[in-house]
Amino acid sequence: RNQTKDDSLKNKLTALATSALDRAEVLKQPSKSSTTTDCDLNTGINDLKLSPKSVVPVGQSSTGITSGQSLSPQHVISGQSAYTREEIQVLRTTSLINGREYVPFLNVDLKERFSYPMPFSDRDGLLVLAPKQKNQFQRWARLEELTREPAVIADAVDCFAIKQTIVSDCSFVASLAVSALYEKRFNKRLITTIIYPQRRDGRPVYNPCGKYMIKFNLNGVSRKILIDDRLPVDRFGQLLCSYSSNRNEFWVSLLEKAYMKVMGGYDFPGSNSNIDLHSLTGWIPERLSIHGHESEKERTFKIRIDNIRDLHSLTGWIPERLSIHGHESEKERTFKMLCERHAKGDVLITFATGELNDAECERTGLVATHAYALLDIKAVQNKRLFLLKNPWSHLRWKGNYSERDVNNWTPSLKEALHYDPQSARNFDNGVFWIDIDSLYQFYDVAYLNWSPALFKYTYCTHDSWNAGVGPVKDLYFIGDNPQYNLTLKSGDSTVWVLLTRHITDKSDFANNNEYIALLVYKNNGEKVYMPFDPPPYIDGVRINSPHYLCKITPKPQEPCSRYTLAISQYEKSTTINYTIRVYSTGAFQLKKLLNPYKYKEMEKNGKWTADTAGGCANNRDTYHKNPVYQFTITGANDA
Repeated sequence: RNQTKDDSLKNKLTALATSALDRAEVLKQPSKSSTTTDCDLNTGINDLKLSPKSVVPVGQSSTGITSGQSLSPQHVISGQSAYTREEIQVLRTTSLINGREYVPFLNVDLKERFSYPMPFSDRDGLLVLAPKQKNQFQRWARLEELTREPAVIADAVDCFAIKQTIVSDCSFVASLAVSALYEKRFNKRLITTIIYPQRRDGRPVYNPCGKYMIKFNLNGVSRKILIDDRLPVDRFGQLLCSYSSNRNEFWVSLLEKAYMKVMGGYDFPGSNSNIDLHSLTGWIPERLSIHGHESEKERTFKIRIDNIRDLHSLTGWIPERLSIHGHESEKERTFKMLCERHAKGDVLITFATGELNDAECERTGLVATHAYALLDIKAVQNKRLFLLKNPWSHLRWKGNYSERDVNNWTPSLKEALHYDPQSARNFDNGVFWIDIDSLYQFYDVAYLNWSPALFKYTYCTHDSWNAGVGPVKDLYFIGDNPQYNLTLKSGDSTVWVLLTRHITDKSDFANNNEYIALLVYKNNGEKVYMPFDPPPYIDGVRINSPHYLCKITPKPQEPCSRYTLAISQYEKSTTINYTIRVYSTGAFQLKKLLNPYKYKEMEKNGKWTADTAGGCANNRDTYHKNPVYQFTITGANDA
């Protein structure tokens, strides 16, 4: 302190020294408990062998405050809680993401050091900028250079204050918006618990030394990400990253920087909200396709018109009358489910548009292949409406129920939704109402992330599937595919199984050619060899997303149900590391099915040449030339 003439720096060093001395006095006091564990004394991946599989889950705070994230203390671990050597190896391998190591978050990380004599700089260096950032970039600025009174959160997180700029991470920003709204609506911390340092009440605080720690759910477990507070700005001092319009707070920018660091830099190729929300919150991802969705009534109408009438005219076959009165369409059922679950806080929802040409974008006001946050969903006066937010915080829908619509906004509807289109025209904040038919017409996908608190029991396992094991295509043989026995202790359980493929390189996002699925067989939990013998109870569709969710609902009258879960991969080319996590309302057991064969005898390699290719049995003169092997089974019970 005495070596500098900078008054501001003198004050900081004085505060730092005082804090250090106070801390030293506390440390000098005798410990209240002499009990320690290796997990308290060591850090790193090796400590996992001493830790239960529920150690410091994403969103669980050490302070005991209410948390809306991931596993809660009420969860019952339905199986062995310690990690196996194989699991530790998988987690170690996938700790290296885009060339940087992100170790699992352990209890000891809650004691991370945040105070330094000089401003902290990330040892991994500065992030790679996106091309649009490079065009405007001037310098990296610390938080104290951007405002006089910086804070992580000024008052409370606000979904309307979040603004995306020129980084192509609309799905991540939309994920922040729905998470922030959840915190405000239900007064439960969701994403604010993953930012450190924190006060004793779990609220993240500004660190004048510039070091922050973020906890993300990545590749099967919670992992720690360290960043400094340097953010990119242009020559006018404006941030070139996402930010909060509450200018003194920087939680949006810090979370984005941490996520972009994991993804390899600000130039990352984009993601989807299922992946992003799962990383932020640990909530269970589900993808729901909605584009071009045809209702049950429409399908029934087509069957009647296109088939029954024409076939009767052509063939004289007997026509059948099918009653459709009171039939509820899939679209209506989905809306009712989303409306009910969103109101209860059970699910976080975003929507994504598909490919739109320039003319459609101009006409509709929508952005092609873009994520939108769902803020509200209402059924009012026989109208089904969604309130969406563009992460850009400008550019809105121009169709039915937009602020431009002069036909549908009746006085009673305005009052019911507390919405004034005329006032909305004066300020474009990217927030708009849209009806369900327009949503289904112009949007492709709904991304749902469900609260794990819906389930009492959970268990996970981590494993790998070697590319050299089994055939490339598993269309005819799945005996070498990883398989698991799932036993439900009661028939009235609802079970969700989440298969997560670990990703360690951002090119996997840009050019994802790994298609995975989870097949479910109802065969008393025994190993399956032929994919269609027996036929799958649930035949999964292969998708190139890291997450695959399978829902199992047994019949209530079944006292105990046993299933076989088989992982399937389309045209397997690389070794994959994966996590299977089971969520259930009732007790269950998950156990990997091993190879049942105990004996193996290797023969020398032979050759099948032109001289020894005798053809099939129809070729009597040459058939005997084919290679012939004899094997003998010994023991009365062997097979």
